[in-house]
Amino acid sequence: MDKYNVTGMTCSACSARVEKAVSNVGGVTSCQVNLLTNSMMVDGTADSGTIVAAVEKAGYGASLAGGRSAGGNTSHSGGKSSGSGESEADKEFGKMKKRLVASVIILIPLMYISMGHMMWNWPLPSFFDGNHVAMGLTQMLLTIIVMVINQRFFVSGFKGAIHGSPNMDTLVAMGSGASFIYSVYVLYAMTAAQTAGDGERVMTLMHDFYFESAAMILALITVGKTLEAYSKGRTTDALKGLMDLAPKTAVLIRDGEEVTVDIDEVAVGDIFAVRPGESVPVDGVVLEGDSAVDESALSGESIPVDKTAGSRVSAATINQSGYLKCRATQVGADTTLSKIIDMVSDAAATKAPIAKLADKVSGVFVPVVILIAFITMIVWIIVGKDAGYVLARGISVLVISCPCALGLATPVAIMVGNGIGAKHGILFKTATALEETGKSSIVVMDKTGTITKGEPVVTDILAAENVSGDELMQKAAALEKLSEHPLARAVVGYYSENYQTGDAQKDKNYEVSDFKAVAGNGLMGSLNGRKIIGGNMDYIKGYADVPETMKDSAEKVSQQGKTPMFFAEEADGDYRVLGIIGVADTVKEDSAEAICQLQSMGLSVVMLTGDNERTAKAIGEQVGVDRVIAGVRPDGKESVVRDLMQKGHVIMVGDGINDAPALTRANIGIAIGAGTDIAIDAADVVLMKSELTDVPAAIRLSRATVKNIKENLFWAFIYNIIGIPLAAGVWIPIFGWTLNPMFGAFAMSLSSFCVVTNALRLNLTDIYDKNKRYRIKEDKVMTKTMKIEGMMCGHCEARVKKSLEALDQVQEAVVSHETGTAVVTLKADVDDSVLKKTVEDQDYKVTSIQ
Repeated sequence: MDKYNVTGMTCSACSARVEKAVSNVGGVTSCQVNLLTNSMMVDGTADSGTIVAAVEKAGYGASLAGGRSAGGNTSHSGGKSSGSGESEADKEFGKMKKRLVASVIILIPLMYISMGHMMWNWPLPSFFDGNHVAMGLTQMLLTIIVMVINQRFFVSGFKGAIHGSPNMDTLVAMGSGASFIYSVYVLYAMTAAQTAGDGERVMTLMHDFYFESAAMILALITVGKTLEAYSKGRTTDALKGLMDLAPKTAVLIRDGEEVTVDIDEVAVGDIFAVRPGESVPVDGVVLEGDSAVDESALSGESIPVDKTAGSRVSAATINQSGYLKCRATQVGADTTLSKIIDMVSDAAATKAPIAKLADKVSGVFVPVVILIAFITMIVWIIVGKDAGYVLARGISVLVISCPCALGLATPVAIMVGNGIGAKHGILFKTATALEETGKSSIVVMDKTGTITKGEPVVTDILAAENVSGDELMQKAAALEKLSEHPLARAVVGYYSENYQTGDAQKDKNYEVSDFKAVAGNGLMGSLNGRKIIGGNMDYIKGYADVPETMKDSAEKVSQQGKTPMFFAEEADGDYRVLGIIGVADTVKEDSAEAICQLQSMGLSVVMLTGDNERTAKAIGEQVGVDRVIAGVRPDGKESVVRDLMQKGHVIMVGDGINDAPALTRANIGIAIGAGTDIAIDAADVVLMKSELTDVPAAIRLSRATVKNIKENLFWAFIYNIIGIPLAAGVWIPIFGWTLNPMFGAFAMSLSSFCVVTNALRLNLTDIYDKNKRYRIKEDKVMTKTMKIEGMMCGHCEARVKKSLEALDQVQEAVVSHETGTAVVTLKADVDDSVLKKTVEDQDYKVTSIQ
């Protein structure tokens, strides 16, 4: 999808005209024009030159974004350029402010003559005493000056009309122009009356001047446009803030010396230095040095991140302490900051589905208003009103109608919403994603790396009798050191942090030889002349007798969703069990809170994982999800999401390559920022901080933005629905309500400002709902472990399981004939005698219940 900058648009009628013109170009599959950012997103195979030509034929200008020209046009960016200088919004506000000041300076004497003198008899120079024609000429000259100052309305308005695309400026130009032309006619009639010596006629005609209305309409619309330009600039503050973060220079190390160069001169592979307090110029990897880097500008995370050799650094982050020497890996448009800016900018340039109704209305709004104005004038002529009265009604209809409010209702809210998200590290790729996220009723979460940290750690060290924990860990780490398995890395990492002696000779005594990995089972090797093995219980049982106490411990570890790793050592030809090391993928600190928040918002939370059911359920109970779907292969995740979409609007949250199909299939895919590039590319929303609490925050932001859009659309529609009949004089016969054209212009000038200001209220939204305390569900699940004798096979297990789960108080029974146990999860308390009788009725013996 290509992005273009469009010039010359003033209202939603303009954007609708451009969108229609480009959509009719062969090869264009979609076109979205954004009035707020003066940008256009085009998808298809059409040549850029053809697209630009279509825009120019419609009466506007266009160029490819990013400074690339097409069709010989100058690029006009809606944001800040890569270099220094003001943004287009700031420039527009400056121009409008100057026009407004100049208009007001000229308007003051005009209003003094037309209203101060005529209505309240304020004094004028003696030259004007009885010289009404001179007063009329003075008013005309002052009005012409105001019209010249605001000539943009006339140029744009009549240009649009000539190209068959009348816009808001056309309405303003027609209203002001009609007032001026009619007043000039009255002035000529006044001169004729004065020549004829008809003083009474001259006095009467003096009250028919509309010069002040012609000038005041322009000034009041300029007031509204100035406020609108200022407010529109505020809506892009977040984007401009990101652009301002981009460093302008970098310190490169060349031939051992530091050289400061322009940022554009940095190439991939260059070595650069970052001193304390300086910004990292481009994305890179640390070669030398240790420091803490403030990454809040990109991720929203306030805690600095420690960096050492091998760590990655991103452009625009702040080096807080040590001196860093880095190698550039991504520069220019490829840096993380540039990608974020592009993502936020492109999202603001797209349209949300909710804008469709306003777009349809905007496309025919101006012609319909012009038709209503003519009908209004004809009706009042038929009624018998004089020319001045008829003209006032027609002008009022023209100047009170505001297509701008309709055109801005959606994009200003989308821009502000995207800005808020970007500030907190929540990036919506499109306006559709921002709108659709809040509609979800089901949130599906991957387990590993999303709910959990994705990094196994040692949680339990259960040494056998006459074996110390130190001995178990030393021998286990020595064996696992030669394995590449993630669980092995967890054991070795834990040993290094807590048991490493630092004594090279002593550590050498724990070096394993004859290492062998037995796929799917475990490891084997020799340590100080003795065989040592490690793996699951079935593998260990092939070499050593596992004590019942060890089996019980392993069962409890497994029930908690952990993986029990057994270790045994050869001694005098036999193997003795050294103990068990429990390893688990720990849950992220904010997972339970995030899930609780989602549930309090009325969403159902599903955990989807490829892990075994026992581990998955343990994690699911720990964080409080509503449903656990375990044992799902990567290709099966997409199928599960598709099935859930039959029940409601689905969000999929994931981080891995295996999540990409499901992220794409879901209504909205949310990628954890620390995940893979494939997951991020497949998702609609990216969470830069990798915090799960950003999921409910994204949903709150989406809901608040959509609510704001609806408020804006309501205001825009109701304003025109009430204002146009009032201006036309519909209520005059009933209530006597009339509308002066100047008040109509004032109302029009404020309508767009009110819409933009309402959108800015989104900045007050607490997307994290910090004032509300969430009560995380406590784990009240009761379990009882039954020791059972007599079970010999899987058939026995099934009989015991079925009988126990038939009890109303039993939620689940996990039965094992190998360990001779049944772990019963209860929904309600039940007497041990009931459980015992239930099992013994199946001809098995219960020896104990704990």
